[in-house]
Amino acid sequence: MQVSMPERFNPTVAIVDIGIGNLFSIQQACTVSGLAAVITSDKNKILSANAVILPGVGAFGDAMQNLGKLDLISPLRDAPSQGRFLIGVCLGLQLLMEESEEFGNHKGLGLIKGTVRRFESDNAEHKIPQIGWNRIHTRKPWNNTALADIVDEAWMYFVHSYYVAPDDPEVVLAESHYSNTSYCAALSKGYIHAFQFHPERSAASGLKIYANLRKMICAGMERAELSCSD
Repeated sequence: MQVSMPERFNPTVAIVDIGIGNLFSIQQACTVSGLAAVITSDKNKILSANAVILPGVGAFGDAMQNLGKLDLISPLRDAPSQGRFLIGVCLGLQLLMEESEEFGNHKGLGLIKGTVRRFESDNAEHKIPQIGWNRIHTRKPWNNTALADIVDEAWMYFVHSYYVAPDDPEVVLAESHYSNTSYCAALSKGYIHAFQFHPERSAASGLKIYANLRKMICAGMERAELSCSD
């Protein structure tokens, strides 16, 4: 009898702990979705995981400084080229970019070409930061991505003052709108998948994203297994 992919594989996920943000909710979402997730700042555990989640809230510069102190910049930069999924959430998405304009100019991981910019608000209705539910809109087909089976204009939960502006529009999976700005809400490039919103705080749709990520990680593990057996 053929064993299904979810039963054959038990993907391990390292949730990067750089001392900022509530990581327990991400770990819980992983557990519900069948991902064996550990919260860690241990370089070796991050290097051995099938996938890495880079979360975070707070200042871009502080986060990059913490990653440097923990010697995690190279492991994160290398993960996608090694065939391991790198998943950014909120500030984690922003850290994937080349640079940020937050409190000066700070260099990011440089995995996605583009910058991190601050929202501009010209009315009291759109306060900065954006905190709460907002819709995401399709920029390219979501089938076979982390947003598979998510409906267009689904509600997701956001907490941010800055947004990413990728140079290449082809990496943008979904957009959202706030104040006078349309911005990237989710992106995908090879083994990199990232979200400005918090899937773990976005109810059933958010949990569906984690389930989709598990399928994608398992498919990557299966490809690697077949390659090793050739």
